[in-house]
Amino acid sequence: MHELSIALNIVDAAAEELHRRGGTRVGAIHLRLGLLSGVVPAALRSAFEMARAEEPITALAELVIEEIPVAVYCPVCSVEQLIVFPELCCPTCRTPTPDVIRGRELEVVALEIET
Repeated sequence: MHELSIALNIVDAAAEELHRRGGTRVGAIHLRLGLLSGVVPAALRSAFEMARAEEPITALAELVIEEIPVAVYCPVCSVEQLIVFPELCCPTCRTPTPDVIRGRELEVVALEIET
């Protein structure tokens, strides 16, 4: 389950940032997670429950996940389109396009730190 190693890295990064900023506890970790990231949100949440317990300053932290849909650029329509995965084609004109604009994200975007 690679979600556990990801969760541990998220907890470590949050703890490191907390120490840099002089906080006492992490209240929440906000994450953007794309459909094409290869990470299952439910598995990550479960792994995060285990990982956060390893670090006292994150023991009560909440993981807030913003799931990002897949968007591609259609060269025929000349616009960005949200697609229904796994079809990598424009939903309007049905042109296949491998030009993925969004949907691969796996990034911590914010921390709620208590002082």
